[in-house]
Amino acid sequence: MIRNKYVDEYIQQWREGKIVFNQERIDLIEYLENDVLTLSTVHFEEDKIEKCIKFIEKWYFSTQPFQRFIIAFLFLIDDVEDTPYFTEFALFMGRGAGKNGFISAISDFFTTPIHGIKKYDISIVANSEEQAKTSFNEIYDVLLENKRNKTGERPKAPYEVSKTEIKNRSTGSIIRYNTSNTKTKDGGREGCVIFDEIAIYETADMVNVKRGGLGKVPHDRTFYISTDGFVREGFMDQMKERILEVLKRNNPNDRIFPFYCKLDDPKEVDDERMWEKSNPMLHPPLTGYARNLKRKIKEEYNVLHINRSNKPEFMTKRMNLPEVDEEKVVAPWEEILATNKPLPNLENKACIGGLDYALVRDFASVGLLFRDNDEYYWLTHSFIRREFLETTHLEPPIEQWADDGLLTIVDDDVIDISYIVNWFIQQQSKYHLTKVISDNFRTDIVRRPFEEAGIPLEVIKNPTAIHGLLAPRIDTMFAKKQITFGNNPLMRWFTNNVAVKMQPDGSKKYIKKDEVRRKTDGFHAMLHALYRADEILEYDQPFIMADISF
Repeated sequence: MIRNKYVDEYIQQWREGKIVFNQERIDLIEYLENDVLTLSTVHFEEDKIEKCIKFIEKWYFSTQPFQRFIIAFLFLIDDVEDTPYFTEFALFMGRGAGKNGFISAISDFFTTPIHGIKKYDISIVANSEEQAKTSFNEIYDVLLENKRNKTGERPKAPYEVSKTEIKNRSTGSIIRYNTSNTKTKDGGREGCVIFDEIAIYETADMVNVKRGGLGKVPHDRTFYISTDGFVREGFMDQMKERILEVLKRNNPNDRIFPFYCKLDDPKEVDDERMWEKSNPMLHPPLTGYARNLKRKIKEEYNVLHINRSNKPEFMTKRMNLPEVDEEKVVAPWEEILATNKPLPNLENKACIGGLDYALVRDFASVGLLFRDNDEYYWLTHSFIRREFLETTHLEPPIEQWADDGLLTIVDDDVIDISYIVNWFIQQQSKYHLTKVISDNFRTDIVRRPFEEAGIPLEVIKNPTAIHGLLAPRIDTMFAKKQITFGNNPLMRWFTNNVAVKMQPDGSKKYIKKDEVRRKTDGFHAMLHALYRADEILEYDQPFIMADISF
């Protein structure tokens, strides 16, 4: 097994109990020691590692053991391909771990003659200009403070600096910042792309666009740096699934270096000795910066019992372990994700239809609710107007979901009721549809077409009133994992977009987290069907568990 002193130093600190690792870092060590460092075709570029650390400590900050550990793997070389063994780096840590500062220093080093690659351009990409400029501005400030930028007084200084570009004059390498706009930012000829705070990326679209420019310059690298966030089933969750597969040693060909720091259990938040699991900057002995950081974290923690609404933010951002306020959401994300289970054979089974047809100019949703005692099965479809899709910035992959058959994109001025009725007519050929339940919006438009189609329609006169009645059932079916959507990311998105508002009488009301971009139509269609879910049991058509294909 090949060795490096900085790798050995960090691992030894953990083995001697001087520092605490979360399970993902323990798995990382096992993966590296068994699957990577034992390869006969890799070596550490010791000279580059030393020079990189010296460069950072000269111009930026004193490095910490975990940073030196990561730096070593930046320069682990694949002898066969003559490229870095790891081409992607996922650095996920709690807020305050110095991710941006680390990336700033690394980016600066990559542009220098010491790194030794001409035209090694670097793009720092974030969802907002302010975030994208964080590391860029830090490099900018360091260069100006140390008078390393070219001016009339310093014509031979090594850098040309502007508010939008930093260029190393010797290598011609340029650092730029970009915002996440797939329509205006194509992949160029970068040597390195850095995606900052990926937790707010709904999709991988921007990542795919920007990484499209890699491979034209030697030793390309991609960095994903982030603290976790509140977007579920977005790019961050995809990345976490990917790196967990690597850490389980299920994907030996994935060349990503996963440095993932988080609490292992929410209960660990009450033991400040465990906080270093989420933030390696808190590894003892603490630096002056780390002491101040820990003081600030303790101040926030000490008032959580008073300001309980801040706990999801604290757990997600400080402990890097997403937590939601369960009083304000339909269900925790894990319970929503648990709806992704195989559906049984539902042909000829009795069902209740649900319809949400309030806004005919954007979204409409339909569905069928089946029931087997306490188990519920929901088949759904949605319709979206193309003009609404083109004029409203919806982050999820709507076009992909349309290709997958989860929704239909409508080219008309409105979503005509004929789309809705025809869908239910089609379902009648396979399922025993007893009736359709709708809210009282658009009753004048809805009732006659259903009558003409011979489909019984029941209109709920006071839709909001049923929320409180159904809340215990909804809470139970998610908590006990009694609701199945099949593999339907659209329905999971609908459900995750629902906020719960407590009424003065203590009942619950289901509302949108965002009126325009966080659609909930599919959830409300299901809600309407649930109003008459007990009627399904009147039809003696028992399910057969053997029908389910596992």
